[in-house]
Amino acid sequence: MKKILLSITVLTMAASVILVACSKKVEGVTDNISALNPANIDLAAGNWKTVLLTRPDTFAVAAPAATNSPAYVAELNEIKGAQSSLTDEQRSIIKYWSAGSVLRWNEILRDLVAKHNLPPYQNDDGSYPIPTAANPFNYPQYPFSNPPYAARAYAYVSAAQYDALVAAWHYKVQYNRPAPYSVDSSVNALVPKTALPSYPSEDAVLAGTMVAMMTMLFPTEISFIQQKVTEEENCRIWSGANVRSDIVAGEALGRQVASVFIARGKTDNVSKAVGTPAQWALFVTNALAAGNTPWYSLETPARNPMLPFFGNVKPFLFDSATVVALRPGPPPSATSDEMKKEIAQEKAYITNAPRENMRIVQFWADGVGTYTPPGHWNAIAANDFIAQNFSEVRWARNMALLNMSLMDAAIVCWNTKYYYFNPRPTQLDPSIKTLTGVPNFPSYISGHASFSGAAATILGHIIPANAASYTAMAQQASDSRMLSGIHFLIDCSTGLQVGQSVGGYGVKRAQADGAE
Repeated sequence: MKKILLSITVLTMAASVILVACSKKVEGVTDNISALNPANIDLAAGNWKTVLLTRPDTFAVAAPAATNSPAYVAELNEIKGAQSSLTDEQRSIIKYWSAGSVLRWNEILRDLVAKHNLPPYQNDDGSYPIPTAANPFNYPQYPFSNPPYAARAYAYVSAAQYDALVAAWHYKVQYNRPAPYSVDSSVNALVPKTALPSYPSEDAVLAGTMVAMMTMLFPTEISFIQQKVTEEENCRIWSGANVRSDIVAGEALGRQVASVFIARGKTDNVSKAVGTPAQWALFVTNALAAGNTPWYSLETPARNPMLPFFGNVKPFLFDSATVVALRPGPPPSATSDEMKKEIAQEKAYITNAPRENMRIVQFWADGVGTYTPPGHWNAIAANDFIAQNFSEVRWARNMALLNMSLMDAAIVCWNTKYYYFNPRPTQLDPSIKTLTGVPNFPSYISGHASFSGAAATILGHIIPANAASYTAMAQQASDSRMLSGIHFLIDCSTGLQVGQSVGGYGVKRAQADGAE
């Protein structure tokens, strides 16, 4: 009976969090935005510095058929035939994807993260099952897309899309085949016309990248992603933007580039991030031996610590030695006068919390059933990028910079958390009742603060006019964890600084990638 009540409580909490997330998700609604019409098509993007590809022509793309060849004429006829009987649903699909493929795939990924951001229930013996990529459809389904996992997913997808588009731009310039609507005036252009060559299709490149990356990141969603791929690729033909051979070449290129990132993902140490019960116990032993108070799970029964070895995952922006170098000094001892002041401060925050504090806490909560803190910053970035009229390749470059910074911030943050294994306010003073749930990992340093410091730093570089706003949002996101009773001031202030340092590496990469 106790287990049933616990399950009902967990479900109720999850439902309330999801409702908050859905109400907040209004900020990412883009149903009625205009079609992407970039101010600059970035024709030289084929020369930009890639993330993993050593050269933009690493994978060969065969020369396309001439626009006066019988094969190409047949492809034009396919477009004309489709356009002669477009349904309202097909026109709606064109409108949806014409807003920008990087944007749409990012939104789709955020939705998948939220769908899979659900911790598993305990087994009858009180232990907790662990998702496994070897049997992704078994309960609990793989993955549990908690914040570190989500940050890694956003980074791998964005970086792969960026490299694939740089390669695509290289071949676009090399072959210089115009879009169908420029070849044949009887082809209706149902998307904005541009001077960008159409072969290979940038939309198909992104679609191919996405469907391939899902084999590693969200294997239970491959069928859904393939449906979206088919939808997107068809809409490019219906709109007169691409012929079939543009699509075929683009998807093949995207899949090939994704294979490089998949190979990296298999050896980046994420498979070892969960650890074993013996390793978990050693954290406690080491903390006690050092005279410190160890963190422990406040759930009943105690839940496995969340990805305690994620701090050993291979970063994108720097090497593993830099992760250690970025790890901050220790927090105050749990029994020190300084920590007693921190505890008193936390208790003051949650006692008769004003409505504005509650609003801030809920806005930045990003807990179970949401797209996580990294996803929140993706939504903020996407909305701001829309107004900039970026090309698809610049969209991808900027999202890659953001998400590599977020992933690397997660790595440094988790490395720090489990190095110090510091308890949370609610553990040191049970009278502190948080305004949201208690995360199942150590307190020092704050993940929200680390993510936000990194995001604000790189986004402020990408859109300098918004830099002050991003800094203010990052501070508020960091403060929200103190206002909720989840973190100490030292967790948040130090996390923010660490995130800013990580974001600085993103800025250095941006300054050297040739896009500026």
